[in-house]
Amino acid sequence: MSKPGFEDFARARTPALVRSAWLLCEDRHLAEDLVQDTLAKVFVRWDAPFRGPIDDPVAYAHTALTRTFLSSRRRRSSTERPLEHLPERPVADATDATDLRLALAGALAGLAPADRAVLVLRYLEDLSVDETAARMGLSPGAVRNRSMRALGRVRPLLDGSLAVTHPRNEGTHE
Repeated sequence: MSKPGFEDFARARTPALVRSAWLLCEDRHLAEDLVQDTLAKVFVRWDAPFRGPIDDPVAYAHTALTRTFLSSRRRRSSTERPLEHLPERPVADATDATDLRLALAGALAGLAPADRAVLVLRYLEDLSVDETAARMGLSPGAVRNRSMRALGRVRPLLDGSLAVTHPRNEGTHE
C-alpha cells in the first residue's frame, strides 16, 4: 500500500529524524526503531479520509517522534541500560566535533527523558518554547521550567568551553 508523496517524504526526512531520535535516546538501534514507529504513525495519518491531509508533515513527524520517545520511556520499567564497557570521559579541552558530541551525549544521558527532550527540541532543534510545548503536550511554562532545571543539571557536566548558554544570556556582558 502506497500513499502519494509519503515515500519521498520518508526518504527526505529520515536522516533528520534519526539524528533527533539519537539525541533523545543515545542508541542508534533504538533511534532507528523510534523513527520507524514515527513514520508508521505519519503513514497512517498521511491522507486519512476522516481527518484530511497533514498541514505540516515535518512538524507532525517531529512531534510524533518526541511523543513516541517519551511514551516508550514511560513503558520501560527502568531507565538504566547495561553496558559492556564503561565509556571514557571526554577530554576537558575537546575541540573536534566527535568529542563535542560525546560530551553532549554524556551530559544528556543523565537527564530524565522529558528533560532531555526539552533540551534537544529547544537548543539542538532550535524550536521556540511554544513549538516545544506543542510537540511535547506541555504548557509553555512547563517547558521553560524544565529547560531551566535541565540546563542547571547539564552545565556542571560540561567543560566551560562546551557549556550550553541560555539565549537570554547571549550578548550580555556582566
